[in-house]
Amino acid sequence: MSDRIPVRKTYKLYLGGAFPRSESGRSYPVTTPAGEFLANAAAASRKDVRDAVQAARKAFPGWSAATAYNRGQVLYRVAEMLEGRRAQFADEVAAAERLSAPAAMAQVDAAVDRWVWYAGWTDKLAAVVGTTNPVAGPYFDFTLPEPTGVVGVLAPQDSSLLGLVAVLAPVVATGCTAVVLASQDRPLPAVTLTEVLAASDVPGGVVNLLTGATAELAPWLASHMDVDALDLTGVPADLARDLEIAAADNLKRVRRPGAEDWAAPPGMDRMLGVLETKTVWHPIGV
Repeated sequence: MSDRIPVRKTYKLYLGGAFPRSESGRSYPVTTPAGEFLANAAAASRKDVRDAVQAARKAFPGWSAATAYNRGQVLYRVAEMLEGRRAQFADEVAAAERLSAPAAMAQVDAAVDRWVWYAGWTDKLAAVVGTTNPVAGPYFDFTLPEPTGVVGVLAPQDSSLLGLVAVLAPVVATGCTAVVLASQDRPLPAVTLTEVLAASDVPGGVVNLLTGATAELAPWLASHMDVDALDLTGVPADLARDLEIAAADNLKRVRRPGAEDWAAPPGMDRMLGVLETKTVWHPIGV
């Protein structure tokens, strides 16, 4: 019988490509649905939200300027590495959501497939969404999609991995950067996912993940003047209304919960929700 003491994992935040503890020094216990202790996760603070937004803003120019093909390669690499760690993720999802091993593995496989699906769309969006407009004059007139900027994402509360991927992948596929509030009660697979992101050529700051109390952190994210859009999938309707009001100060694009079921087959709606269109006029000839 071995007397070896196992090395317990310390779950941290993911900000600007690094894994800091919360500046507040706080943590909170994460348990299974049956109440069994799993680990302690970092409890992010208001300052952590500000640091995450700052990191996302800093990363936005480089990520949005990358070629769509390159972004697709990076997202596909995330899928590759997630596939390589299927067993670990399945164990964490099974514990977080009290699922059987086959059901948890199915959730992980679906998350991998979501990454692949959105990776394939990165270099096709401009062709599908953009257009050449007929105009009465000697001009070319083009309408082109552009990423909105920094997007605050409140991940679904009842899905530790697939729900997170379903709301995060379309944001980064468009060239936006993200500040994500993970599921409050099921954050551990999300933190493990950030380890995959850090090793998958995703530039630091493109994805920033916070764990902690959603009701405490969401208002600061919604009211932050350097956040350009907000996905409220992971909050109840009563809190969503308050966040929507807070988001109005700088006219954020807001996606209300219930507008689309994240568990439905992926579509273009989430990508279109964080894109803006730019129209360019160009003279023809001399």
